[in-house]
Amino acid sequence: MIIYKNSIEGISPAMLNGFFVDWINPPNPETHLKLLKNSYKVVIAFDESRNQVVGFISAISDGVLSVYIPLLEVLPEYKNAGIGKELVNKMLKQLNNIYMIDLCCDDDLVPYYEKFGMIKVNGMILRNHKMQSGR
Repeated sequence: MIIYKNSIEGISPAMLNGFFVDWINPPNPETHLKLLKNSYKVVIAFDESRNQVVGFISAISDGVLSVYIPLLEVLPEYKNAGIGKELVNKMLKQLNNIYMIDLCCDDDLVPYYEKFGMIKVNGMILRNHKMQSGR
């Protein structure tokens, strides 16, 4: 059974294995837990039968006007089960008092996020893959 939590209380690095698939230099589970702890808001999908986090979404914010959603991930074996949709919906509900909710995504994901009322805009990014692991 998948349950959704708005906190990482009780979550250990051992429960965060399998994320960041295809990343060049992925964060390890300890760094993953640290980034979740340092987030403004977080929602996790937790499979009680496996005692495993199977999806998460995080947000960083000034807590006043703007928030950025840097990460939404679902473990590969749990994709296409509605978990990502539920994570986004629960996060957007938590952020309903914020003026500006931004995220960047690849072009193939634009239709996915449009279903949540988001609109496509231009964005600019810079990536330092040497620092991608967060260590």
